[in-house]
Amino acid sequence: MADSGGPKADPHGSHVTPTAPQKQAFVPLGKHPPLALFSKPPLTFSPENNPEVMTKLVHKLGLSPSLAFHDVYSLEDPSLLAFVPRPVHALLLVFPVTSTYEKARTSEDGPLPEYNASGSGEEVLWFRQTIQNACGMMGLLHCACNGEAREMIAPSTDLANLITSAIPLEPTSRAKLLETSPNIAQAHASAAAGGDTAAPSAEASIDLHFVAFVKSAENNLWELDGRRKGPLNRGNLGAEDDALSERALDLGVRRFLSREQDGQDGELRFSLVALAPSMD
Repeated sequence: MADSGGPKADPHGSHVTPTAPQKQAFVPLGKHPPLALFSKPPLTFSPENNPEVMTKLVHKLGLSPSLAFHDVYSLEDPSLLAFVPRPVHALLLVFPVTSTYEKARTSEDGPLPEYNASGSGEEVLWFRQTIQNACGMMGLLHCACNGEAREMIAPSTDLANLITSAIPLEPTSRAKLLETSPNIAQAHASAAAGGDTAAPSAEASIDLHFVAFVKSAENNLWELDGRRKGPLNRGNLGAEDDALSERALDLGVRRFLSREQDGQDGELRFSLVALAPSMD
């Protein structure tokens, strides 16, 4: 899409920034038909994320084949939850960006300082999103590069090299690292072309967003979203709790759903995948 030369919207969606050189844009990742609409509990989930495509992508980047993404069809039905292998290391939620969500995001982010941490002492590795339509890739990176999953990345692979390069950098430099990582961009483009339906263009306006919920080595549940001011610690988990445990769901995904249910324009269009042991 041609550069109009005018002001551009900030990737965080909060204000308008001065004109800058054209930024990189990714083709949106995952399936693209409308998500199913659920009007009342108990909620079930219709696949919108494409776990097969996402699994191939993270394996190509260096994550062990012993882990894979799996659809989560329900948060309440034990028979459906039983299909998900355990332990679940991370959840990846896709949801519509509604005014209810934006109001909650800006209200929570407002008093928070910009996150500028770096180094090996960080409990989680967080990437700020500056690439258009890259929220799917950001979510995958947040799932694979944190918690126990990080220990299952093969050495000298794209993911391993990215983590090594990113750890000493503060968030702005990390974002530029991603913008200038051709291997990540090429892997993403290949995955986007492998979905079930034709992907939109890289410049398309997409109203869906991805957020990762990850259990850290310190047994905290972190919400990782590149559009926020930084990583958000949602609370402590027991050593026996995984990212799909009752406590983790209450601190994370169910909190999202409750907010949308209570909002004036809330939408219960959600999809969820879990990063867990492979069934192959």
